[in-house]
This record gives sequence, structure tokens and C-alpha cells, in this order.
Amino acid sequence: MNRYASSVLNTLKKKYPEQKEFLQAATEILDSLSLVLDKHPEYENKGLLERFVEPERIITFRVAWTDDAGKVQVNTGYRVQFNSAIGPYKGGLRFHPSVNLSIIKFLGLEQILKNSLTGLPIGGAKGGSDFDPKGKSDTEIMRFCHAFMRMLWRHIGPDTDVPAGDIGVGGREIGYLFGYYKSLVNAHLGALTGRGTSYGGSLGRTEATGYGLVYFVEEMLNTAKKDSFKDKTVVISGSGNVAIYATQKAQQLGAKVVALSDSNGYIYDPNGINLKVIQQIKEVERKRIKEYLNYVPTAEYHEGCRGIWNIKCDIALPCATQNEIDESDARKLIANGVIAVGEGANMPSTIEAANLFVSNGVLFAPAKAANAGGVATSALEMAQASQRIFWTFEEVDKKLHSIMVDIFHNCEKAANEYGMPGNYIVGANIAGFEKVANAMMAYGVL
Repeated sequence: MNRYASSVLNTLKKKYPEQKEFLQAATEILDSLSLVLDKHPEYENKGLLERFVEPERIITFRVAWTDDAGKVQVNTGYRVQFNSAIGPYKGGLRFHPSVNLSIIKFLGLEQILKNSLTGLPIGGAKGGSDFDPKGKSDTEIMRFCHAFMRMLWRHIGPDTDVPAGDIGVGGREIGYLFGYYKSLVNAHLGALTGRGTSYGGSLGRTEATGYGLVYFVEEMLNTAKKDSFKDKTVVISGSGNVAIYATQKAQQLGAKVVALSDSNGYIYDPNGINLKVIQQIKEVERKRIKEYLNYVPTAEYHEGCRGIWNIKCDIALPCATQNEIDESDARKLIANGVIAVGEGANMPSTIEAANLFVSNGVLFAPAKAANAGGVATSALEMAQASQRIFWTFEEVDKKLHSIMVDIFHNCEKAANEYGMPGNYIVGANIAGFEKVANAMMAYGVL
């Protein structure tokens, strides 16, 4: 690692020793950026890295709401507005009991580069709460969302910060959040994306992250190996929007998806996942994935989600959560002949796992590039909202495909230029960083 990058990382470790997820993301990014820093000593003179790894603003707030029993509950809310050099802050809200400042900062730091890679004018941010929507009634979720927005609304807006959904924040939650925001500001502004199409949303947003992941991996396979998803066996972790629509697009491209998971366990269907059954269970009934056996009794269900990576496959798409693939999982996948790994979740592979894939010649699509389809389509939603227009699904999907192909080739180009051909981790970090760095240098010291 470059001396300057190492110095900045050591400072972060001393200041935030408890923020392991943030430090993991910072380590991976700063290591890649060493190649850029060697060519730009002026960055150190302007303290650019120190400014890049520190959020411009961190907002932490209490969220007090009343449950159905009339008892007051209190959660913690966060919004980390990390970097606005190339546009208004943009990034999702996550409602999950694991949420803490370290996770929000790691997601926000990654979001800077992800948003830059889309080529669209959006900065990086992330937010959320340790609230758990599971087991809550619709009215409890509504009360929480209203309470959350009551604390956040002053800090967001279409030209300032535009949140979206993430884990635990789907169409229902966005509806409650936006409805309350609209009543507070007394205006119908595009201050959140992922909205329903009846009130300013975009077609294709639900499918975007999963579709975009497959588009990126397909282009990677075609460019590096003259190959494709056709006739490949695919294992996908998770069963939320990203996993469901990655499954759909992979199947459309001729692949056989044989496994999906949730936090309790995973299903294995050697005949290929019946996507309509998954959508019924997860999108309509909101039940656990083991219910799949009630519809397809020939499938297998296994408790514990980590075992999913023991299944032999050609392509692995981790779409569940951070650090779900460690070094031992990576070794199993490599031993079983995996040829490509595409990250649909945010940082689902540990640094050790990612490095192992790259060193063993496995095509590896890092999250900040491969799962950028969601935020790219959110930016397309912003464009439609600002122009008061509405694009067809086909128009949005065509734009998404073009963006994902461009992201891949920008990553490839940066990796080649810095002597790391085939290393799309380095390519993504550098391609995303250079645009942000140029903007920050243009502004002077802020």
C-alpha cells in the first residue's frame, strides 16, 4: 500500500477501532487507490484522502414510535451524507437490527464510488435504523416510518439528498416515508426514489439491481471468456428483490438457478428454481423460504444459510448481506469449479475471499460496480421526476443495460491502465475515485 494511503488508513484505525465494517471497506479501497496516489502527489498536499474517507455530515437521531400495544419504542436513526462532490447525496435506507454507524459508514463510502461509476451526477450517502420490520404490523411500520421521517426530512430534498430503499425498506416503507415527507414540506418533490409508479416512481426500479448484476456479469463473461449465462448452473444467496430479479434475468439468459436462501436457511432445487413459487412466498405471503417445499416437494431445504456455497456451480451471485462469503467459502467455490462471482449485496465477500477469487483466475465482479443498477435506475427516476415524464419499462431497461455495460468497460479500462488487467476490484475503485477526486480538487479545500 502506498505510504500516504497507509498513513490515512492507520489514522482511521486509531480513530474508529470499533468500526470493523467501515475499516474493511476503507482498507480495500485505499489499497487499490495506492496506484493512483503514486501518480498524483498533489492529492496528499491537499489532504484529499483524509477528506474522502470522512463523511461531510453524520446525522444521528432518536426515533420514538408507538407499537400496537400502546407501548413507546425507541430506535436509533442514521443518515451519513458522505460526499457530494459530483452531485446531491444519493443512497438507500436500511432497516435492520444489525444497523450501526460502522455499517452505515461502510455503505456510504462504497456508495460514493458506486454512484460515480454510473456516470450520473449523484454523490454518496447511506442511512437507516436498527428497527426490525419483521413481525411488525403494517400500522406499526407506518408509525415507525412517519417517526423516522419526522426527524430526517429537514436534511433531504431533490437537490440535497435523495434516499431510496435497501434491506428492510421496500415499496411499502417508501410509501409511508414519502407520504409523510410530502405532508411536512407541502410539496410533491422527488426527495425519495423507489416510489410507486402512481406517485412519481419509475418502472424497472424493483428489478434494477438484480437485472443490472446479471448484465454486468454477462458482459464480463463475454469480454473475458467469450462466454455467457447460457447453460450455466447458478447459485444465488438471498431471496429479496436483488436475488429474485437476478434469478429471473439469469433464467431468461438460459442459466439454471438451483439455490436461493434467507436468513434461516437455503433451498436447493436441482431441476431449477421455480421463480413464480419464490415470488408467491416472498412477495405475496412474506413467508420463509422453507415454504418452497410445500410447492416443490422434490427440492431440499437446509437450515443455516452458509452451506449454500457448498453447492457446485459455474456462477455464484451473493445477494444477501455483507461478509457472507469468507475465505473457506471461496475455497469451496473454487474447488467446485466456479468461473465467475458477481456481488449483488454490498461487500458480501471478505477481503481474503475476494483476493482468493482474483488470484485463482475467477472472474470477480465487485459490488460497487456489479450492483450499481439499483442506484443507476434511481437516478433515472430522479430525471423522470424533474422533467415530469414517464419512461416505459423497455426504455428504462435499455438505459440500465447500457449503463451496466459501460461500468464494466470503465472498470476494465482502469484496471488495464494501471497494470492490473482482469482485476475489476482495482478497476472499479480507481474508475469511481478519479471522477470524485477531480471534482474535489476543482473546489479547493472544503
